[in-house]
Amino acid sequence: MPVYRDEAVVLRNQKLGEADRIVTLLTRRHGRVRAVARGVRRTTSRWGSRLEPFTHVDLQLATGRSLDVVTQAVTIAPFSAGLGADYDRYTAGTVMLETAERLVAEEKEPAVQQFLLLVGGLRAMTSGERRPGEVLDSYLLRSMAVAGYAPSFEACARCGELGTHGWFAPAAGGVLCRRCRVPGSATVSPAAVALLGALLAGDWPVVALAEDRHRREAGGLVAAYVAWHLERGLRSLAYVER
Repeated sequence: MPVYRDEAVVLRNQKLGEADRIVTLLTRRHGRVRAVARGVRRTTSRWGSRLEPFTHVDLQLATGRSLDVVTQAVTIAPFSAGLGADYDRYTAGTVMLETAERLVAEEKEPAVQQFLLLVGGLRAMTSGERRPGEVLDSYLLRSMAVAGYAPSFEACARCGELGTHGWFAPAAGGVLCRRCRVPGSATVSPAAVALLGALLAGDWPVVALAEDRHRREAGGLVAAYVAWHLERGLRSLAYVER
């Protein structure tokens, strides 16, 4: 079987038979890949721990008919070590993994930007320099933008009028002006709109100055936006404490 190398983040795994696992990966050059890791559930396995969720690995895989086969794995960054002891960071990281898998739907279609966003987001989550909710919301907005669902925060999503507008509708694609608001639009404070724009742009000095009530408001709008465009909500998002 032909083999290839790539770096990847392990998104999830599931048991296969008595000793194997099926591992779902987001790779740098081959997009989402599902592969069999043989014998990794045995206690004698030398690299079973390298294929746990959150792990950034350098892999060698053999191309198979339906599923590829992992033949070698070397750890680049064990992000799970920095998340496992912190509930808030672990649950936020789980949402990031689920989002990456949902947004990269086609197997083996290149998704370099999504891969780099995920690695950068997990690195920021484990560093402890920023609040887990801030890192998560920034990642969600950026990953949605890369997938083609960029929200509008600086202009009305329908007519394009610049300014800070007071209504938000996920179905419309962002904030709405008074003339364009639709039934069911959520009212949003100017401070929350500014925070959402800063999270999308990665303007961390502005994010750091935000009040907790505006963080909660922005987080709720991000969750609503993601749930609308993914057509069904992220299951792991229910466990994130805002």
